[in-house]
Amino acid sequence: MLTIGLTGGIGSGKTVASDEFARLGAEVIDTDLLSRSLVEPGQPALTEIVALFGPSVLDATGRLDRAHLREKVFADPQARRELEGILHPKIREAMLERAAQSTAPYVVFVIPLLFETGQQALVDRVLLIDVAQDVQRARVAARDGLDATQITRILQAQTDRATRLAEADDIVHNDAGISDLHAAIAELHRKYLDLARQ
Repeated sequence: MLTIGLTGGIGSGKTVASDEFARLGAEVIDTDLLSRSLVEPGQPALTEIVALFGPSVLDATGRLDRAHLREKVFADPQARRELEGILHPKIREAMLERAAQSTAPYVVFVIPLLFETGQQALVDRVLLIDVAQDVQRARVAARDGLDATQITRILQAQTDRATRLAEADDIVHNDAGISDLHAAIAELHRKYLDLARQ
């Protein structure tokens, strides 16, 4: 089974790209979505997170307050590493389990922190959705309503753009419109189908 690790900085367009791969028939496994399901009430990961960070990370309904937790971990690198220590092994296990059950021609793992977590070895190819940092900042501010300081913290926690560009096997520059992105994904889909057949 050919496996692709789709990654990119925050606001680069990973979701739009992965949605297009899914539409074309690839198996798309999004680690952010897996992460969300792993922290639902009653899940062991949520219990571990509350034990580590305290009940303040829960909202009034007993669900994880993601914004509050994000504030905590991006202000404290050690706290971020501890959170990753809880979530990353569980995400990896769930993702590989889903891939093993797939009947699609190839699998796209959407892993925003692919380089940061050293998961390049899990995939055959790394696909980077790349975007200029000023575009990134504008998209994240508009989408998530974060201020410049919060965005800077998130960017500083991610691998720098130059490293991502140097490490990727395939690169899609997503500074133009959605039709350009879709065209680039269609081209890669054909390439991945060929590779999967080999």
